This record gives sequence, structure tokens and C-alpha cells, in this order.
Amino acid sequence: MKSATKTNNYNLYIISVTLVATLGGLLFGYDTAVISGAEQSIKLYFIDNLGLSSFIHGLTVSSALMGCIIGGLVSGYFSNYIGRKKTLILAAVLFFISALGSSYPEFLFFEFGNPSISLLIVFNLYRIIGGIGVGIASAISPTYISEISPQDIRGRLVSWYQFAVIFGQLIVYFVNWGIANGQPIAWINKIGWRYMFASEAIPAALFFILLFYVPETPRYLVSKEKEEQAFHVLLKINGSKEKAKEILSEIHKSINTVQSSDKLFCFGKKVILVGILLSVFQQFVGINVALYYAPRIFESMGAGKNVSMMQTVIMGMVNVGFTIIAIQTVDKWGRKPLLMIGSVGMAIGMFGVAILAQNQIFGIGTLLFIIFYTASFMMSWGPICWVLLSEIFPNKIRGQAMAIAVAAQWAANFFISSTYPPMIEISAGLTYGFYGLMSICAAIFVWKMVPETKQKSLEELEKIWKKETKKIM
Repeated sequence: MKSATKTNNYNLYIISVTLVATLGGLLFGYDTAVISGAEQSIKLYFIDNLGLSSFIHGLTVSSALMGCIIGGLVSGYFSNYIGRKKTLILAAVLFFISALGSSYPEFLFFEFGNPSISLLIVFNLYRIIGGIGVGIASAISPTYISEISPQDIRGRLVSWYQFAVIFGQLIVYFVNWGIANGQPIAWINKIGWRYMFASEAIPAALFFILLFYVPETPRYLVSKEKEEQAFHVLLKINGSKEKAKEILSEIHKSINTVQSSDKLFCFGKKVILVGILLSVFQQFVGINVALYYAPRIFESMGAGKNVSMMQTVIMGMVNVGFTIIAIQTVDKWGRKPLLMIGSVGMAIGMFGVAILAQNQIFGIGTLLFIIFYTASFMMSWGPICWVLLSEIFPNKIRGQAMAIAVAAQWAANFFISSTYPPMIEISAGLTYGFYGLMSICAAIFVWKMVPETKQKSLEELEKIWKKETKKIM
């Protein structure tokens, strides 16, 4: 009976710590989606009042993405020098500042309700600050969960990060709707959009407070020669002194085996390339086109405004359901099978949309193909990419390598999202066909280059890259 109670206690501890870390994902989803409800009001307040171009409007809407790239790049530095936990605290502070600053950019220096170029610049700076928080959280939250998790459930726990991202997007849609529902358009355009941005301060503050109650990861503690603290964390996570000592010994060997800790390629270039390509393919398969432009896609296929929004809601519900499927199967089936099955499913979905679009056939068939595509992504590349990125990089280079991979992911996101409108004007069939082709390439890449990480410790996975390095030498 004591043993069962002890097991339940440490399982509860792991789950509670993971839930706190996944708030970084929730804020990622919240921050990137909050602009959707405020976009038209921002356009009216800044762009239309100042007589600015649609190009400036596009930059304003996507300014947070610029911050995401910056945040991804700097995350490795902060992760290595102040730790995973303190870096997440920094991200929480950035989210909080961005939420309040974006809602009231006039604070201290400008007259309320009097838009100007200077005020627009300040607004965009606040959005970039939030983007930096997103970039940091998207790199460090999965890393933190991976380093704190027992190996037998690591995939499942890291997958909850992707679920939190989707859940954060879903929450903000309801929050935006709740703020705007029943209010006159004039009030929304003057005040309502500010409440939408300010609402993010609540989960940001909660994230900040709760982070003080979670531990630093044992891998980081060992890297800073704080082995006693690392042992206590491992004991809480694993519930056994013997297991904690065994893992601590493995971490110690891993940290101290490679002397060239400042060299990114000390485990070879392949591991960095695999990380970058995982990130790039996750975006090049076109998922953010399906998510960002879903209402526009459905409207272009003949659906009315209300119908297109309903179809988007249906797609969102499917996304949540299939993400849960990934969470339940990632530690049973493995990472590679899920990625390859998902890639084939995405290819079928996108090629189906491409053929229908090319032949000007719109209707329920197109909706079904898009839902099949997004469901395939959500049970594979959505969560599993984050799982693999948090696992494949050796302890010595995890912070730097994760930073590069996440920055590449946000750059690919920006490229695919910004090239969709001009591509669709040239040919809808070729555009969706391109995303289908990228899905096939993604499957081949996983088959040829990505190692299976199921049921292996982070330290065991390092041996794969050591072998690769020896082959090259």
C-alpha cells in the first residue's frame, strides 16, 4: 500500500510540474491568435486613420512573428546561462509586458485615442516583445518537460505542450468572442480590442507565479555542478533512490564526456541538420496556411461567412481530438511511425484539395480533405515534432541546438504564411499540390534520417550521434 501511495505521489508531482510548463505553450497559442479578434480594429485605428498601405498592415499583424524568430535565437543563450526555469520566468514577464503594452500603447508618452506613426511603432514593439516570449517558450517549455520527465512517459508529457498551444488558441477565440459579443462596433474599435490584448496578462501572471513552485531540471543542475539538488529532483520524479542515482550517473557521464562544450558541432552536423529539417518540414507541409487562412479558404470555395466560421470550428474540434490520439499513442507506437503515417495522410489531404481546386470543384469534398489533412498533422507532426526536438539534442548542446531549430521553425512559418497569398493567385491547384509534395518529402526524410527515440533515456540517445561522429572520423 505504501508503494502505491508513493508512486501516486511522484506521478502527481510530475503531472503538476508538466502542467505548469505547458502554460508556456498555452501562452504561445494565446499570443499568436489574440490578433485575430483585434485585427480589423487595429487596421481602423492605425492603418486607416493614418492612411498607411496594406503592406504596413501586414507587417503590423505579423510583427509578433519577427519577435518569435528573435526569441528562438536567444533562447539557447538564456537557457544555458540562467537555466530552463529562469528562462521561462523571463518569457512570462515578456508575455505580461506585451499584453498590457499592446492594450495601452499610449502609456506615459502618448495621448489616448490619438494614433500616430510613433504610436504604431510602439505598438509593434510591444507585439515583438510578446513574440520574443513566444520564441523563448516554444524552445524552452518542451526542453524543460523533456528533461524533467521519466523516459517511459516522456513522449506523452511533451505532447501535452502541443495540446496546450491549440487549447490556448481556442481559449482566446472564446475570449475575443465574449468581449465583442453584443457590443456595438464603435465600442469594439475604440476599447474592445484593448481588452482582447490585456486578457493575456491573466494567464501570463499565473504562469509567472506558478514557475516559482517548480524545480530546475536535473540536466541543467548537473551542468552547473549542483548534483545534490539534481539528485533530489530526480528522486521526486522517479520515486526511487536507486533509479535517481542511476540517472544522475548517466547525466554526469554525458555532461563530462564531451570537453568541447562550446562547440555546436561536437556531436557532428547531422543532429543539427535533423533538428532544423524537422522544424522546416513541420511548416513547409502548409499547416499554418490551413489554420491561419481556413475561413478565407472555405469562403473562396463558396461557403458564406457564417458557414466558413462553423467549418473552422469543426476543424478546430477535430484538431483537439487527434492531438489527444497522438498523446495516447506516442509512447506505444513510437515517434517515427506516427510521423510517417501522418505525412502520408497529409499528402492525401493536400493532393485531394489540389485536384478539386484545379478543377473548380468546391463543396463538402474539399472540407473533408482539409479536415483529413489537419487531423493527420495533429496526430503526427504537430506534437511529435516538439517531442523529437526536445529529445534528439545531446545535453551539452541542447540549449544552442534547440534555439537554432526553433528559430528555423519560425522563419519557415513566416515564409510559408507570407507566400500563400501570391501563390494562390497564380494557381490554387499548384499551391496545395506543393504542400502535398512537401508532405511526401517529409515522410522520406523521417524514414531515412530521423532516429526512433521511444523508451530511450536522453543520455542513451546521445550514443546515436557519437556513432555518427565516429563514422565520419
